[in-house]
Amino acid sequence: MGSHQLEPWLLENGNPKVLTKEMRHGRTAHSRSSCSLRRKSDRTLVSKIRCALLRDLLSNFQEVILGTKLSILIPAIPVAITAECFGLGRPWVFVLSLLGLIPLAERVSFITEQVAFYTGPTVGGLLNATCGNVTELIIAIFALSSNKIAVVKYSLLGSILSNLLLVLGTSLLCGGIANIRVEQKYDRRQGDVNSLMLLLALLCYLLPMLFNYSAASAALTADPSLHLSRASSIVMLIAYFAYIIFQLWTHRELFEAEDEDEDVNKGSEEQPVIGLWSGMAWLVGMTVFIALLSEYVVDTIEDASDSWGLSVSFLSIILLPIVGNAAEHAGAIIFAFKDKLDISLGVALGSATQIAMFVVPLCVTVAWIMGIKMDLNFNLLETGSVALAIIVTSFTLQDGTSHYMKGLVLLLCYIVIGACFFVQRTPFNQANVTNVTLKPATNAVLSA
Repeated sequence: MGSHQLEPWLLENGNPKVLTKEMRHGRTAHSRSSCSLRRKSDRTLVSKIRCALLRDLLSNFQEVILGTKLSILIPAIPVAITAECFGLGRPWVFVLSLLGLIPLAERVSFITEQVAFYTGPTVGGLLNATCGNVTELIIAIFALSSNKIAVVKYSLLGSILSNLLLVLGTSLLCGGIANIRVEQKYDRRQGDVNSLMLLLALLCYLLPMLFNYSAASAALTADPSLHLSRASSIVMLIAYFAYIIFQLWTHRELFEAEDEDEDVNKGSEEQPVIGLWSGMAWLVGMTVFIALLSEYVVDTIEDASDSWGLSVSFLSIILLPIVGNAAEHAGAIIFAFKDKLDISLGVALGSATQIAMFVVPLCVTVAWIMGIKMDLNFNLLETGSVALAIIVTSFTLQDGTSHYMKGLVLLLCYIVIGACFFVQRTPFNQANVTNVTLKPATNAVLSA
């Protein structure tokens, strides 16, 4: 049977639109990691439908909704909405909302890649870079609107920790075991750039905290610390903008995945499966559902904490980041199995850099616009955990080679940090209790 006729929006000068090598420069490691979870659709039956409008609708539905191995989790979305509407158990709404966010995050990555076919490599790269962590950003904005600043800080720092230790550690561990007889290598230049960006972010996190501890009274440093955080956030956003230029224009060869040379023939024949305006419509629709489920997560996290006996800090730092980026994380691990560590590193380090240098300062700026006093003081325990994660990761990636022992150490570091927040019982409405109790203890030690 011959191939069905392509739709007009899939043609370019009468020929099928393909993803050329130049256009592949607009693809990031995030989009490549999600490719491993996609399922090729058989459009034989859909192509037999005579009505063009119905054929397009069904084709879009098949590619967007059923074209992923995570489609089994999509029913969690209407179930979560139903549970919220009928007032069922709040912890169940929390769980169902988290499960529903997993396929939505993966589908956003797929749709942005489809839109990149029509917008070119530059705009496509910007879309992928911006939408890579859209779930965390939306959850943070809803938490800010509810004045739950602690949830914003916990969830964003948890995303950095999970990317640097859990995702990268699991990728190096699994890749090392699967290729135990082969010395795995990667381009360390990409890791060096991301490490520098993360160290800059760490400096901006440390200074407001140290500024508070250096004064005799916390009341005297509240406003100056807030002003310092806002100024630092502007600097971080400028640095991230320069990083995007560095990644997509001036030094984009450092961020190209190693599989392009191997799969050049396959990549040159890759074609879009949905149209530009269809992709934009799907992107808006997915964002609406992500926003709705994110609102459910923010509203029910305290109820889930009380019901399960787990602290809000543990749920925000450990559970939310793992579930929110599950699809992306799974893709990074799969590529590590295939000995393609450059993609795995691009996912883990790129996502951590985006959270640290873009999402966190953006949330501070948005809170500033909303009249909410959110600073970059993440308390001693949280900031110390992030500092150690960045330092350990930088040491791990310094020689350009990998083995399973490196991954095991990173993973064990994450387990220890997770255990720390599991036993922590800081009251949710006293997020800065650490700042209050540490200073008297410090003064007592100095006076002794």
